[in-house]
Amino acid sequence: MLFFSQKKESKQEVSTKPFSQQMGRGSVSVKDLIAPSFVEVDFNHLKIDDKYYRTLFVVGYPRYVQSNWLNQLIAYDHPLYISYFIYPTESGEMLKQIKRKITEMEATIEGDIKAGKVVDPSVQVALNDALSIQAELAQGSERFFQFGLYITIPAETLEELETITREVDSLLSSLLVVAKKATLEMEEGFKSTLPLFTDRLQVWRNMDTASLAMTFPFSTSSLTDTMGILYGVNQLDGSLILFDRFKLESANSAVLGKSGGGKSFLIKLETIRTLMLGIDVLVVDPENEYEHIADSLGGEFLSFSLKSEFRVNPFDLNTINPEVDELSNKILNLHSLIGVMVGDLTPSQDAIVDRAIVASYKQKGITDDPKTFYNEPPLLEDVYKIMLGYETQEGQDIAYRLEKFIKGSASGIFNSQSNFKINNPYTVFGIRDLEENLRPIAMYVVLNFIWNLIRNDDKRRILVVDEAWYLIKHKDSADYLFDFAKRARKYDLGLTTVTQDVEDFLSTQQGRAILTNSSLQILLKQSPAAIELLSGVFNLTAGEKQLLLSGGIGEGLFFAGRSHVAIQVIASNQEKEIIETKK
Repeated sequence: MLFFSQKKESKQEVSTKPFSQQMGRGSVSVKDLIAPSFVEVDFNHLKIDDKYYRTLFVVGYPRYVQSNWLNQLIAYDHPLYISYFIYPTESGEMLKQIKRKITEMEATIEGDIKAGKVVDPSVQVALNDALSIQAELAQGSERFFQFGLYITIPAETLEELETITREVDSLLSSLLVVAKKATLEMEEGFKSTLPLFTDRLQVWRNMDTASLAMTFPFSTSSLTDTMGILYGVNQLDGSLILFDRFKLESANSAVLGKSGGGKSFLIKLETIRTLMLGIDVLVVDPENEYEHIADSLGGEFLSFSLKSEFRVNPFDLNTINPEVDELSNKILNLHSLIGVMVGDLTPSQDAIVDRAIVASYKQKGITDDPKTFYNEPPLLEDVYKIMLGYETQEGQDIAYRLEKFIKGSASGIFNSQSNFKINNPYTVFGIRDLEENLRPIAMYVVLNFIWNLIRNDDKRRILVVDEAWYLIKHKDSADYLFDFAKRARKYDLGLTTVTQDVEDFLSTQQGRAILTNSSLQILLKQSPAAIELLSGVFNLTAGEKQLLLSGGIGEGLFFAGRSHVAIQVIASNQEKEIIETKK
């Protein structure tokens, strides 16, 4: 709570008539209604009804300050009553005082020199400051003010009051601010921080215009830009949150929120608006929620299922812009994929898988020479057959676990040559019709397919991985998604990870690393179980935690680099119709 005054206190006329003569007999004034039942004034605190209060006044300030330097005090995680009192002063009178002070300091320095003493550096610094201020006042580029800063701390108990007082004093000390308790003047201090605009303590410090401007706390993290898309409205000042995620260190974003908080609505809205800027959109959709949007925008929806005609071969190599170690990286990725398919591998099993994958490429005449990458790539079935031929029990055991994907219930979908290319600016990969244990595999394969695409064509894109917890819960796929997030910036790609299982996502090392590599982070409505975890990660204030717990649909916090604001997502009727219509 902040109160300001720019006028010195004027004397108030108090009626000397008895209370019974001021009011009609039997009537009750507003003051009587709102007055506390009792006020106990101690020498270092007040007790009003059941609450305790203590007032601090500031007597020392840092020599140099920067914009919004008192923000830590304003954003402190406990209610504080803070009052600023500002009194303009006459420049002529101030120049006389400064001239007198300069003369005193010069005399002190000259006396020390004649006596053979070392000049006090603090006096020399003060003299330099006074000379600089004198010149600015004489030129009219600065004005002087008297400034008072008072802080009242409320608490439920005396013990809490002592604790909060120590914390506030420590915070102020970290800012090089010296504060004192208004001992024996607690009543005057408390009244000075009430919205009465009366300065009863009158503890002032001279301050120039620039320093005073830096002290004003009225600054918000406005995220209004000339470029980018509209995400919503800043709930603090009503400004529009217009932002271009590609201006950040990385264009990656992470959206965390419980079911029903508005995550999907926000992401769908972002993809629609991003498409209008000429940026391609790719979506990995576990629930086929984006199918209608793709149809409405003239996009392409690719449904992956056992009966689908679309197929992706995870053994495909990049033939257009291959990396120096293209084949080696592909083999390592296939290691992880087979790990997701069959479960954790022992070191000896991992070695067998490596040998079988290398042999499958050799059978097709594919080596480290990029010219051979044009040969038809092997299939999962080739690795299966090679491992069946191994005499070791471990090799055959892995082959038996892969048999499901070769000629079992999941045959065909991961064991066919790729039969399509991405040519549409809005492409959705729907995997809802796969059984749940196949979805992480499908997401892994699709991400690998997309990785080849973005390396072949240098163009801005965003990739949405909805329900990213499917990948995070498997170590191999979690590592791959993290590697994807790290390398996306190099290829002008913005990766958007969306999850409702915040606890599971942040409990893994890869989940936290993906969040760290996302310069844009959006927190929507959260569950009580997840809020403390998020509070530790994002250093949330009590008010921000309350907003995430009790906020409505589409309300939350929008983090962009070092700035963050409270957001309310807004959309037009046409956008709502496209997003909310279900097939």
